[in-house]
Amino acid sequence: MKFYLFTLLLIVSISFTTYSQESTNEIIPKRVYNTKKLKEVAIIDGVISEDAWNVVEWSSDFVQKEPNEGVAPMHQTKFKVMYDDKYLYIAIRAFDDKPELIQQRLTRRDGFAGDRVNVIIDSYHDKRTAFAFTTTAAGVKGEEIVTQNGDNWDDSWNPIWYTDAKVDNKGYTVEMKIPFSQLRFGNAKEQIWGFNINRTFFRKQERSLWQRIPNSQSGFISEAGELHGLIDLVSQKQLEIQPFAVLQYDSYPKEGNNPFRDGSDFKLNAGLDAKIGITNDLTLDLTINPDFGQVEADPGAIALDGFQIFFKEQRPFFVENKNIFNFEFADGSDNIFYSRRIGRNPHKKVGNNIETDLILQDDEFADVPQNSTILGAAKFSGKTQNGWSIGVLESVTANEFAKIKETNGNTRKEIVEPLTNYFIARAQKDFNERNSFIGGIFTATNRNLEDNFSDLHKAAYTGGVDFRHTWHNRDFYLEGNTILSHVKGSEEAILDTQTSIARLFQRPDADYVDLDPTRTSLTGSGGRVEFGKQGGGNWRYNGGFIWRSPELELNDVGFLRHTDEMIQFTQVRYLWQIPKGIYRDIDLSAEQSTIYDFGGNLNKSRFALEGRVNWKNNWSSNIGMGSSTQMHRNSFLRGGPRFKVADDKFIYAFVETDKSKKFSLKLGYVRIRSEENVSDTDKYEFKINYQPFNSFSMSLENVLEKTSDKSQYVTTKDFGNLKRYILGNIENDSWTTTLRLNYSLNPNMSIQFYGQPYIARGRYSDFNYVTNSTASSINDRVRMYNENEISENNDHFSIDENLDAIADYTFKNPDFSYVQFRTNLVARWEYIPGSELFFVWARGGAGSDDARNSLSRSFRNQILDKPLESTFLIKATYRFVR
Repeated sequence: MKFYLFTLLLIVSISFTTYSQESTNEIIPKRVYNTKKLKEVAIIDGVISEDAWNVVEWSSDFVQKEPNEGVAPMHQTKFKVMYDDKYLYIAIRAFDDKPELIQQRLTRRDGFAGDRVNVIIDSYHDKRTAFAFTTTAAGVKGEEIVTQNGDNWDDSWNPIWYTDAKVDNKGYTVEMKIPFSQLRFGNAKEQIWGFNINRTFFRKQERSLWQRIPNSQSGFISEAGELHGLIDLVSQKQLEIQPFAVLQYDSYPKEGNNPFRDGSDFKLNAGLDAKIGITNDLTLDLTINPDFGQVEADPGAIALDGFQIFFKEQRPFFVENKNIFNFEFADGSDNIFYSRRIGRNPHKKVGNNIETDLILQDDEFADVPQNSTILGAAKFSGKTQNGWSIGVLESVTANEFAKIKETNGNTRKEIVEPLTNYFIARAQKDFNERNSFIGGIFTATNRNLEDNFSDLHKAAYTGGVDFRHTWHNRDFYLEGNTILSHVKGSEEAILDTQTSIARLFQRPDADYVDLDPTRTSLTGSGGRVEFGKQGGGNWRYNGGFIWRSPELELNDVGFLRHTDEMIQFTQVRYLWQIPKGIYRDIDLSAEQSTIYDFGGNLNKSRFALEGRVNWKNNWSSNIGMGSSTQMHRNSFLRGGPRFKVADDKFIYAFVETDKSKKFSLKLGYVRIRSEENVSDTDKYEFKINYQPFNSFSMSLENVLEKTSDKSQYVTTKDFGNLKRYILGNIENDSWTTTLRLNYSLNPNMSIQFYGQPYIARGRYSDFNYVTNSTASSINDRVRMYNENEISENNDHFSIDENLDAIADYTFKNPDFSYVQFRTNLVARWEYIPGSELFFVWARGGAGSDDARNSLSRSFRNQILDKPLESTFLIKATYRFVR
């Protein structure tokens, strides 16, 4: 550990010394394009032939961004910009002396494939935020909201605008018509906007910009050129109303006498989405009874560590403008706002076993909703001219009931999820010439609880403050945040919170926290502070500190896996940014971190070296290695004492071929080995992308992971006055294959297929129990059961430790084999801009199999040899625009 710290301090000192010897950043003058008001309207057909374009001049002289920054591109690009009272018009000529090689790859909207141009407009002129409009040589359009000065590109934004492209003997041309109602700007007599155009020359993987931005320069939006000459623009307030209707038919195997599973269901649903421009800067989004029927299924996953799994948000209402509400306060997926809590699956489980909340009697059947109904939601968001970024979200989910058919034929209702209100407010303010900001967030979750929901929080509140300050031409930064959480509920609910896996106050060695069964509230804190160098020269570095107090709780409307952590981290990087010899660029980094709990115990020390190389032939490679030592896990024994985990070493390597080719390949391998051979992991990844012709593409990704662990937690049992924390040797294999097929008839009509089988199998042997949880050797940490102490009978293991022929305790055989199969076939037609028609066929199933079977046999038994469930769905939307 001391060696690692010494090495990192040496690297940092070298970086400072080297930086002082580097020349200062090259000053690149801002380019200016002067637009004019058009005299006659241009037809947007991709052909720049009308006299209407002659009121303005061409601008050109693009400069490479990649791979050879600062030099002329292989082929030049030129453009014109003009405007009228309602629209901005842009014409682009992309020269190419081999037009037959231009990649006209058809995809659905936001596909971003093939040769293309991006128009980047900072109409706020805040030098941090922009709107990006993309048109490919095939006429496919895409759009993104760019935030964090170019670090975040969000393609969930879908404005209405018009574009087309044509290939000719000189290359290809693009025309765009962008309504001012889709942009945000102030009320000055002459607007000055940040402006840049990026061209991707696909077959050479070359990017060129109108306004040159050196690779050593931190920031992207802040370095754009400027668009002048926009005189007397009038704000165009946005008003869009989009009703929708959904027809859905489900078919599935009939389940005996269950009246709720008779083989098929038919549903009719309707709702409304609306977007209202309150001002030119701020928009109100409304949704009533939203439908998310065409959303892709979540990937399969199993968590053996007991922690919840993070799934990304895919529902359109919550995805759009998600960057405004984002508040990542620590590391990983931790966030104060996790929108998938809204409309979540009901808390109460219904079934025929004692592990469920509502136990059905014999011959009773239940119809349980999969998700809570969102009665309505409203989202007020945007960014003002003076630098305020504002977001307010309000949503209500209904009382959710399960229908239960009783043995006498009567039907009763049992509530499984209470009426819940979610409120989120987020704000940020730019200052210091847009080089800094300070912001805050507040969330509130309030439930209308009844007696049968005493285990839930009645109310949960979180608040946080964040900031970021940059200086020296944005090369250096200091950023941080701090949060506070407060949850209220019954004694039962707060006790459950204290004893949940994220906290485990009941641990016998956790003398620095207090388990209080009489509490009715809990307050915690967390935060992050970080300093770093992000631009200028070749060196980059950062370091910081993260903390999560044991009492912190965010999971009512946020996402939090761990508490009780204090993390110190450091990273140093060196960049080779000028192509030489066989490479285009290289990124080499060293990382170090340590983790302590609030009792002062060191729980992990990690060191890693990682490198990435982009080669001259457009291939890329990633390799890394490192080790973790002093590893202890407070949650490993699920309420037992802190447990020493075997130190390990890892190595990984990935290689990816040229993505501009019709066929590309990605291979990867990850290897983890622990001391004393306690655990081994091998992970293999294989992915191919193939586009045999412009309108069709496919990708196939396979991931196989094989893990062997002699100390996998199984269960906890009482043995007299003692606790037995039982572990086992698990052979855990998982396999995932993801197939995607895309066929586009034209830029507005596409057919997509998604299919994913997921198989996970765990087989246990060599059961043992913990004797000294923090001993340095695995042989001292656990004791194996001998053959006279353990016996198996009827899928249970019986333990007779005192050998008196009477079982002291039993536990269920933990072997498992889980199979999931999900497919989606979606036909999409955008019949007029902003209005769509979807035809969806979803098919799949899931089940458990005999763990003694192979992965392929389990897939055949549970998927190929069994009838699957199918859903047919038709969804129509129409967008009224003013």
